[in-house]
Amino acid sequence: MQCPLLYRFRVIDRLPEKPSEAATRGTLVHAVLERLFDAPAAERTAPRAKALIPGQWDRLLESKPELTELFAGDPEGERLAGWLGEAERLVERWFSLEDPTRLEPAEREMFVETELDSGLRLRGVIDRVDVAPTGEVRIVDYKTGKAPRPEYAEGALFQMKFYALVIMRLRKVVPRRLQLVYLGSGDVLTYDPVPADLERVERKLLALWDAIRLATETGEWRPRPTKLCGWCDHQSVCPEFGGTPPVYPLSVRPAEPVQGVQGRMEPVRAEAGPTVALEGL
Repeated sequence: MQCPLLYRFRVIDRLPEKPSEAATRGTLVHAVLERLFDAPAAERTAPRAKALIPGQWDRLLESKPELTELFAGDPEGERLAGWLGEAERLVERWFSLEDPTRLEPAEREMFVETELDSGLRLRGVIDRVDVAPTGEVRIVDYKTGKAPRPEYAEGALFQMKFYALVIMRLRKVVPRRLQLVYLGSGDVLTYDPVPADLERVERKLLALWDAIRLATETGEWRPRPTKLCGWCDHQSVCPEFGGTPPVYPLSVRPAEPVQGVQGRMEPVRAEAGPTVALEGL
């Protein structure tokens, strides 16, 4: 939904992107918060959580050696120390928003997948799922950035409604609450969905997939300029910056005049069968 051409570059062309400090810090903080729940409730303290950071960073480097490029020009380690310090501050702020000594997550980093009647598969990874003794389900997602302004809150909640739809299809229950925890600003955004909300999300996802399937078949992926373009790794091949996209790797057919909307899902290669899938962000 952000930019159809960016979607093409990432999913069809699979152009490489440089690791970013912000995204990597988010991955590190998520790992720390996940692992903290391995400890007994009384031991889930801020000092213990911060003490997990060096070890989780080492594990992240081991699994993704390319992350060493982030601090290649930092021989004294000053930038790395500041970066790790910011991760510590984000982890510590979480304790002012939630009390892990009173939480026993039913699931952490939970992979979910379901298939709609149309054959479209939905899948994603949920940061945390809490289940009350009464059976009510809460879906929680950690964000290391700042909370959006109220007029942009709906966009932030789309991801959560996506997860809620998957849970509804898998477990035949509507999650009681969706909760976004913004560690960058110290805010918590909550929303209590109803079935009609999630049915609308399903209709939107189907329309998004139709648009993606059409663009995949025709090769018509157009850029959508926004302020986020300044952060894009693909400016050199983007027409908005005077670049030329790489040769389209799939066979195409002429476009037909249809209505459609933009989306971000995983398309099928031209030689593949009818399997389709949509992934949560």
